[in-house]
Amino acid sequence: MPRAPRTPAEYWDTYMPHREMGDQPAPPADRFEWTQYPGHGPGAELLGEPHRALDLGPAEGREAVYLARLGVEMTGVDLSPVQVERARTWWDDVPGLTFVHADVRDYLAEEAQLFDAIYSVWGAVWFTDPEQLLPLVAERLVPGGVLAFSQAEPAPGAYGPQPMRGKWLEGREHELTVLRWQYTPEAWTDLLKRHGFTEIHASVLEAPEPGKLGTLLVRARTCA
Repeated sequence: MPRAPRTPAEYWDTYMPHREMGDQPAPPADRFEWTQYPGHGPGAELLGEPHRALDLGPAEGREAVYLARLGVEMTGVDLSPVQVERARTWWDDVPGLTFVHADVRDYLAEEAQLFDAIYSVWGAVWFTDPEQLLPLVAERLVPGGVLAFSQAEPAPGAYGPQPMRGKWLEGREHELTVLRWQYTPEAWTDLLKRHGFTEIHASVLEAPEPGKLGTLLVRARTCA
């Protein structure tokens, strides 16, 4: 029996559905989406008007493509080599757009350039210890730069690093555990304050239909 994947990248590449490499994905929507419900909630205005932005965990890169087509100099960093290869193949004709295969912590620690905005749409912020990630993000933002991210609303009482197990997804004998960091809006506010962020807005955006999963949406700035 094949070895079960042991890293978040292997989890994604093993369990998530894929298109064939030669297929072009559907064109990006005409707005920036933070939630899983098209047209629901705010759009790219949360990022201000960045000249240079960084997408942490872009997967196939739809949001990065949207911003690049508006003239933003875009970089997307993803831990999955499969996703990075797909994104590079699908969007190689979009100017000002670069995809990098790396752990976001390593990239932020080693990269010298600064960004006007750093964001994550159900991406790497969800799967990375904020105590490690937030100080690295703060160092790579210009003064007054924006950090914004979205992820699933936390289940009541399920706060901090929560295991997401792979066995039930695919029925394999061996189970993969990937951690996701989930906090209340109040806890995210405290975390961001402690790491030097200001103008913090953290809340749960309710789903457009009753009974559906809401979206945690957070925006903050570095000190100007």
